[in-house]
Amino acid sequence: MVHAETQVTSVPEAKPSAPAVASMAPAAAQSAAKPQQPAARRDEPPVKRKQARNEAYYDTKSQVFSALIDTIDLSQLAKLDAESAREEIRDIVNDIITIKNFALSIAEQEELLDDICNDVLGYGPLEPLLARDDIADIMVNGAGMTYIEVAGKVQETDVRFRDNSQLLSICQRIVSQVGRRVDESSPICDARLPDGSRVNVIAPPLAIDGTALTIRKFKKDKLTLDQLVKFGAITPEGAVILQIIGRVRCNVVISGGTGSGKTTLLNCLTAYIDADERVITCEDSAELQLQQPHVVRLETRPPNIEGEGEITMRDLVKNCLRMRPERIIVGEVRGPEVFDLLQAMNTGHDGSMGTIHANTPRECLSRMESMIAMGGFALPAKTVREIISGSIDVIIQAARLRDGSRRITHITEVIGMEGDVIITQDLMKYDMMGEDANGNIIGEHRSTGIGRPHFWDRARYYGEDKRLAAALDAMEKITS
Repeated sequence: MVHAETQVTSVPEAKPSAPAVASMAPAAAQSAAKPQQPAARRDEPPVKRKQARNEAYYDTKSQVFSALIDTIDLSQLAKLDAESAREEIRDIVNDIITIKNFALSIAEQEELLDDICNDVLGYGPLEPLLARDDIADIMVNGAGMTYIEVAGKVQETDVRFRDNSQLLSICQRIVSQVGRRVDESSPICDARLPDGSRVNVIAPPLAIDGTALTIRKFKKDKLTLDQLVKFGAITPEGAVILQIIGRVRCNVVISGGTGSGKTTLLNCLTAYIDADERVITCEDSAELQLQQPHVVRLETRPPNIEGEGEITMRDLVKNCLRMRPERIIVGEVRGPEVFDLLQAMNTGHDGSMGTIHANTPRECLSRMESMIAMGGFALPAKTVREIISGSIDVIIQAARLRDGSRRITHITEVIGMEGDVIITQDLMKYDMMGEDANGNIIGEHRSTGIGRPHFWDRARYYGEDKRLAAALDAMEKITS
């Protein structure tokens, strides 16, 4: 969190200091002379009464905030820790409210205090939403409209910003923490919060109705495969197979649509990487949170204001090969870097992983082929498919269903080539069977009856063959 902290010039109750009186007396006099905003009439519709209350609240907040900025010493407050700065700000705001004689209830006064502290020290109106661990996404569509996603469903909130200038200022505060900027000359920006939550900002003139801010929140308590089993995203037997896939250094691509949980699943799989392996991650915004001790995290860099200095994902992946990695993990494969990742998987970096946007395992393979073509590689189609089939061992498909739930729908092996076609086989599939009275999807994970997967020898090499056989047998018994 950025602490634009400020030392407050205290305003004693008995005898205010001269600077404080000088800064606040004119405002107080204006407040006394200015007629109070009329209260909303009781016979008005509820929406109008709420709007009137909102306008009165924001007018009061604006006056208090202006008096606070006139009173405090920003250079001194920067020397305080966050908690001390918050207490100092609360003290001075209480004094301002008393001197200006605002008619506020205790609850309104507490709300005003929290809002102003959040404006000065944090992310303003976003703070209450960021503090909630049940929110998956925060979507701000201009200053007056904010939506959140809870339990897979999108709903509108009553959170609003003072104006578009305040919203853009908070966005600039967020992206500046990771050395990026957003303004009219650079109106699109990807960034992250300190906890790894993904942030996207698109500002005017590209965003017509005001700055659009989207935050993909990460839970404070990182999800594990056991929790995914509890939520029904995968069966216990399927989770064991995923553990083994992560442990025995299969090359894995996690495929899925937007919001399907690809990054969460990738985080879960990396938990089974041995502690003595050197892992290098490449991401546009550093989101992965690996628990192993030997991890090197790399992040791309956008061009500067002169359009120079850009470091692309492909630059990072190519540089990884010179850093003696044992595994390379690419947060999201979007373009020609897929070719370098496949080359790495083919040249001794077993156990490398990445995510890709695709709706089915077969579509995932097609997308990799098209991304290689986008990179300008003049290779025959059959050669490209041979590279893909020789590099990828397993595709794990994730999906977000229409009821908001997330499921692992396929665990698919890439077997090889037959003619010009890449051959795959499913170890497990999720079959949807309908929905219940509440609109929740009913379905089950089924074994496809493959007796021995293609990575069996690899599992035996790592001593996981017995556990793999037990998991496959249990899945077949449940299915039958």
